[in-house]
Amino acid sequence: FGKGQCAVCHTAPYYTDTLMHNLRAERFYKPRMINGIMASADGPIKTFPLRGIKDSPPYLHDDRLLTLEDTVEFFNLVLALKLNQQEKTDLVAFMRAL
Repeated sequence: FGKGQCAVCHTAPYYTDTLMHNLRAERFYKPRMINGIMASADGPIKTFPLRGIKDSPPYLHDDRLLTLEDTVEFFNLVLALKLNQQEKTDLVAFMRAL
């Protein structure tokens, strides 16, 4: 609800808005061939619910994030949140409590 602004997309009570959002993650990797298909961008993905998230690893639409810590760091980088270590730890603890 604070610096991370997670609640903009992850609204209570299920902590999701069920909308599609484009994170533009392609800024962080070079296009490459995967199973004969050129992977160059993710495009929009549906906001996943955070309630019960601790019970459903791996994370993100394509399972690229193995832990909640990885997930927080991914969004910290992609959304340029500038969360410090304590804020990241607190966010993971919050998600584990949902």
